[in-house]
Amino acid sequence: MTDAVVLDDITKRFPGVVANDAVDLTVETGSVHALLGENGAGKSTLMNVLYGLYQPEGGTIELDGEVREFDAPRDAIDAGIGMIHQHFMLVPPMTVGENVVLGNEPTKWGGLATDRSRAREAVRELSERYGFAVDPDERVEEISVGERQRVEILKALYRGADLLILDEPTAVLTPQEVEELFDVFEELTAEGKTVLFITHKLGEAMTVADDITVLRDGENVGTVDADGTDREQLAEMMVGREVVLDIETESVETGGTVLDVDELTVTEEGTDQVRNVDFEIREGEILGVAGVDGNGQAELVEALTGLRSPDEGTVTLDGENLAGVSRRGHIERGMAYVPEDRQERGLVMDFDLTENGVLGGQHTPPVGGTRIDWPSAREHASDVIETYDVRPPDPEAGAKSLSGGNQQKFLVGRELERDPGMVVATHPTRGVDVGSTEFVHDRLLALRESGVAVLLISANLAEVRGLSDRLAVMHDGEFVDVVDPETVTEEELGLLMAGERPDEPTTAESVSADGGER
Repeated sequence: MTDAVVLDDITKRFPGVVANDAVDLTVETGSVHALLGENGAGKSTLMNVLYGLYQPEGGTIELDGEVREFDAPRDAIDAGIGMIHQHFMLVPPMTVGENVVLGNEPTKWGGLATDRSRAREAVRELSERYGFAVDPDERVEEISVGERQRVEILKALYRGADLLILDEPTAVLTPQEVEELFDVFEELTAEGKTVLFITHKLGEAMTVADDITVLRDGENVGTVDADGTDREQLAEMMVGREVVLDIETESVETGGTVLDVDELTVTEEGTDQVRNVDFEIREGEILGVAGVDGNGQAELVEALTGLRSPDEGTVTLDGENLAGVSRRGHIERGMAYVPEDRQERGLVMDFDLTENGVLGGQHTPPVGGTRIDWPSAREHASDVIETYDVRPPDPEAGAKSLSGGNQQKFLVGRELERDPGMVVATHPTRGVDVGSTEFVHDRLLALRESGVAVLLISANLAEVRGLSDRLAVMHDGEFVDVVDPETVTEEELGLLMAGERPDEPTTAESVSADGGER
């Protein structure tokens, strides 16, 4: 088999950091190749070098046997490389067909107008060739997340991509959509295409990849045959130590009600984003919420954390109605919050870590009050950095200089170390490596054991099932069911996440939303 890509001695430096240190990588034509590594290991940097976003200080890129230099992504695209980013680059009001041909539209009348008929036909032919169930005339804003991902893949194929790079491609997909994506990989490789993808999920790498390369501290520590390895070996290669991968929980006796939500409704532009949601969480309990992103989870969290007022219903914390209480008031009452979007809601990207560590605590001792105690603030930031293994370990480092995973670790550490009585955690390990994920899970379970109530919202089904005492499934703004995470199957969860309501109790015996002992 020939090689689609050979990266030889790729070195890429940023101020004070060697992101890629003489990295070698060989990817065979027609294969699926997974790239694993801790946050800051250099995976995204290496792929951005291959895609022309970064230019390396050393090394060569060989594509189909020819040494190439890419000064910009346009050069890589012209050479047959397509990259599908984790956050899709689509225009929601436009149709599928318009998005696919955007920037490369077929024209008529001497180039004076777009030939929409030819565009639709080209997209339809590509869809049928690769088994993609997408309608070129449907608007992107009206299709599912999985369909949007297929549109991104179609965009790359329309531009002639033979090598597809995907960054965390399953992060926001349901189990059924993940299976459909893996089917797409098979169709692509059967046509001679090559797939190279970044993932933090060991199981999916072993399931779909032919070969797996692991990076650690900017270096390639090895490439293994996916059929000849296991999760434990991969995790140890990534982290450099043995990692406990299975979430182990112990029964905890729950106490009184901490959070009580009654008939909560949130409306936006005349549409109910959250409808009549009822639940409560007790001391020493984790209530998980599973669901495809965009089904009301964000609006629910905003109403619970003081970022918006609900249109109907009540939110009660430790017996106090939170109507009219500000976000600052929620913090002062002991509610910690890990937001979904770390860059928009969690951190100020132009601040350093010391300044970011103060956020939310600037009004209370020991860091804040009438004035900020900066020596204490730096010490606090250093403690979070050390405890949560944030890299680089520098409280003066700017937030925007960190990788996404290290930004997430600092944010989670800041919130969980507030000594909260209630934690609202949305996707707390999104983009975080296996070693740090293990630590965050242990910290959440320790908080639970100490009597803290936790609302956990996560698209990672293994995480939300493993940590939760009860599991609510959210679709179209409603809790369609609350199930026992120990007995519900992944298939049943996928159906519930797609909005299929149980007509009768499932094999995962439904449990009351009022809580109890696990």
